[in-house]
Amino acid sequence: MTKEMWNVDTVHSTIGFTVRYMMISNVKGTFNDFDGTIEADPEDLTDASIEFKIDASSVDTRMGGRDDHLRSDDFFDAENHPNITFTATDIKQKLKDRYDMTGDFTIRGTTKPVTFDITFEGVAKDPMSGDEAAGFTGTTKINRKDFGLTWNAALETGGVVVGEDIKINIEIQLRK
Repeated sequence: MTKEMWNVDTVHSTIGFTVRYMMISNVKGTFNDFDGTIEADPEDLTDASIEFKIDASSVDTRMGGRDDHLRSDDFFDAENHPNITFTATDIKQKLKDRYDMTGDFTIRGTTKPVTFDITFEGVAKDPMSGDEAAGFTGTTKINRKDFGLTWNAALETGGVVVGEDIKINIEIQLRK
């Protein structure tokens, strides 16, 4: 294949996260509004141009009060920093279908390099639309404090309410 423009099919894609909560469990969440463009040969991402933009206010943990707190100045400060962005800067192939994708990840106005472990899931023709689609999954882990997300509260039993490490999971379907 040759390098072509692809768009994220947001209906068939998910950007999610997991964080330790109260030292005893994990809370999962997603972002409902995001977009991305990829100029690539999906079977060889090494020279791809990849950009993602996530609407920080679209955070959804299935609990309205917590989501409002995440949108506030204590966390994403979505009013002043409406977007979370990722722009790939270096992509290295590890195996035929696996890549280390490093890029500039920006949350709350702070940009740091982050590397995703990406798996190419394949290409297929959608039987309903006839469109060519490509699938990818990826994971990474960040320390939220590196991006200015420092709010926390102590628990009377010891420890804190919110863990520092955030696991990010993406499941992306692209359409040509």
